[in-house]
Amino acid sequence: MTFASNSTFDIAFWFADQALNENEYLQPQKLHRLLYLAQAFYAIAYDGQKLMPAVFVADDMGPIEPTMFQAFSNGRPDVNVELFLASDVEIFLMSIWRRFGHQKPEQLSKMTNRNAAYSIALRKGPRTEISLHSMVTTFKAETEKKAATPVQPVNPDERVFRTQDGASVQVKSWAPGLK
Repeated sequence: MTFASNSTFDIAFWFADQALNENEYLQPQKLHRLLYLAQAFYAIAYDGQKLMPAVFVADDMGPIEPTMFQAFSNGRPDVNVELFLASDVEIFLMSIWRRFGHQKPEQLSKMTNRNAAYSIALRKGPRTEISLHSMVTTFKAETEKKAATPVQPVNPDERVFRTQDGASVQVKSWAPGLK
């Protein structure tokens, strides 16, 4: 199987750097949820291809990637990563960030923990692997129920404005007298 990125560290650091660029602290719990969502939605968008060489397991707190869990246990690890990802991967990650990055870790955990793929794995016991096929199947079904596209393509240069609740808003130029 091929992967869109060289390592899971590349994706984890991308999310961490994105949070830093927006003056936000990226909690480890939120990082794991974003990695999980990114892997699932990438596989949906790209016919089962993996975004990164990662394995997710069901933990009592939610899905985690065990290698990232260990590596980030004492803060950001000192490893070499790809500073520049392929443009389609960057655009995809930006769409994940815009859709989920503003949410609190608790909100993301609630969403991922209600996911059937996670629940089925957790019932088998803590640290049970959550298969990519299961992730794709359940997220695809949930997305189709809501009649929503899993990830909207974005222009990386376009700014997104949000309300205090995190909902994105469309901003238009003010033109007095025009309706």
